[in-house]
Amino acid sequence: MNAVAATEYGGPEVLRLTTAPKPTPEPDEVLVRVRASTVGPANSAMREGRPFPVRFFSGLRRPTSIPGDAFAGEIAAVGRDITHFAVGDRVFGTTAPESGAHAEYVCVPEDSTLELTPTGVSDAEAAAVADNGLTAMLFLRDVADLQPGQSILVNGASGGIGTFAVQLADSVGAEVTGVCSTANLDLVRSLGADAVVDYTTTDVAETGETYDVIFDAVGKGSFSQFADALNPGGTYITTVPSVGVLFDVARTRVVGDKRAVFAATGVKSTGVRKRQLRELRGLLDSGEIRSVIGRRYPLAEIAEAHRYVDTGHKRGTAVIMVD
Repeated sequence: MNAVAATEYGGPEVLRLTTAPKPTPEPDEVLVRVRASTVGPANSAMREGRPFPVRFFSGLRRPTSIPGDAFAGEIAAVGRDITHFAVGDRVFGTTAPESGAHAEYVCVPEDSTLELTPTGVSDAEAAAVADNGLTAMLFLRDVADLQPGQSILVNGASGGIGTFAVQLADSVGAEVTGVCSTANLDLVRSLGADAVVDYTTTDVAETGETYDVIFDAVGKGSFSQFADALNPGGTYITTVPSVGVLFDVARTRVVGDKRAVFAATGVKSTGVRKRQLRELRGLLDSGEIRSVIGRRYPLAEIAEAHRYVDTGHKRGTAVIMVD
């Protein structure tokens, strides 16, 4: 089968299309014919091997597995113990830890983060939900515990995670402010933001507005930058770890009533991830959330997809079409 591989850590140029043995499902696994996958900042971190802890998942000295975690496609074969899925079912989900989705086939356990794709939802849209939708929900639900009536600022509201964060916060009944560039103001409004801030003309930290939760969905800010924009008891959460973020997390646990929080969504339990993917499936099926697809790339152009993501100005989700 066609698959992506890298023999060293580095820039997008280390990624290449190669062939690999088609996997065979274990008794408790299904074999998925991958039709769509995604590329985001987490994939770039795995490619670069930075920060160093990601190498405990991808290989200490060099990458040792096919990259990619989010996928959508159809079941091509099932193990003998499978009871909930059948050959031909359209499914979407994730591998954990990141491994195997940037290929034509991937095996996943039946009880993993895997759900049936709703009728009328494309593979590209489903893969985006499995990646960025799940990340946004884990942060807003498990980390921030966002409640109806609370105010939230989403920094990077037009990105892959941000577009879902705006929609999910709106569905909870929170008051949502999205931060994005001029070109994406209308998009973020259409996703349910009550207010939008154009970061190219306005420093959101200097507007005088305050929020119960600030979700830095692109990791371009810091707790110190946004601290004055937090209400008493407020929480700053970020998707990108750094030495500064980890210091703020430790410091705010013992000083003051405002908190900085980081959570590695990839290490959440399978039960939590599966439950929340099922909820996302319901929201997707009902039309309460939708995927914003920024660009699509064939598998052979995986390096170009990474270069696009590395610009830091990605609109919606970058999708890899596997055909």
